[in-house]
Amino acid sequence: MKKIAGVSVLTLAAACAAGFVMGSMHGRGGPEVALAKAPAPAPPASDGKLRIIFFGAHPDDAEYRGAGVAIKWARLGHHVKFVSTTNGDIGHWQMAGGPLALRRIKEVEEVARRMGVTVEVLDIHDGEIMPTLENRRIITRLIRQWNADVVITNRPNDYHPDHRYTSMLVQDSAYMVTVPFFCPDVPPLKNNPVFLFTSDRFQIPTPFRPDIAVDISDVIEPTLDALLAMESQIHEGGANGHGGLFPADPAARKQRHEQVRKSLSQRYAGLANTYREALVKRYGEERGRKATHAQAFEICEYGRQPSAEELKKIFPF
Repeated sequence: MKKIAGVSVLTLAAACAAGFVMGSMHGRGGPEVALAKAPAPAPPASDGKLRIIFFGAHPDDAEYRGAGVAIKWARLGHHVKFVSTTNGDIGHWQMAGGPLALRRIKEVEEVARRMGVTVEVLDIHDGEIMPTLENRRIITRLIRQWNADVVITNRPNDYHPDHRYTSMLVQDSAYMVTVPFFCPDVPPLKNNPVFLFTSDRFQIPTPFRPDIAVDISDVIEPTLDALLAMESQIHEGGANGHGGLFPADPAARKQRHEQVRKSLSQRYAGLANTYREALVKRYGEERGRKATHAQAFEICEYGRQPSAEELKKIFPF
């Protein structure tokens, strides 16, 4: 096993020896195994800190949806983990397979380093995750191993099948994490976590409900600094990009860098405007109106239902 940025991953050589080349473009129906076979050690259960785990479908989804609030939690000493349920091995217009998967792992490891959080990427092919029993077990184990107080993912109504099925798998685990004889190899949680959804624009079957809005104005610059490490997705455009987006010319690259940083900033500024009333409700009229960047969350009906007082403890900012 090889350590990269504190995360144990299978090297390509070891994977080949086992008869499986990670992210191969041939025989893409290969086994679904975790890149991080030895998960990061669970934070201590009695240190008085929160344990939050974000699930996204690809190595960038949880990062986009949670970076700002994750930095705020991490700065207070709380334990935050980002999990990608696929390895992102087709998420680029020019490259694919194992080389892309490894590249994207390194990118999100750097994002995590800059934010002060933990990251894990599962070796399930991009575009192929399904709501299977085995994948339900994987998600359940990850939540238990992290001793999670809070579990966050996207809502299940989404344009991308990987997003939909990741959300479904997390919801399917929302009760099973407490059941002793489901995945008995990992102790069940004594308390069901609070499950939250990140914001989106989808209206059918129901629009997103901003139960909590968080002002991230004070951490927007380190948030952008962290996210810009995902060069394959942000600078090069991911699966829908092209060679002209990030040319070799240094001046053009600098211009592209400034462009994507501004675009990301506008994304979180747009959320502040969209969820302005939720910000005012949380922070009061003066600060709520002044917040320039924000993120918002909806409480899932599954899992523990937090009181207003508990929400203040979950979001102690």
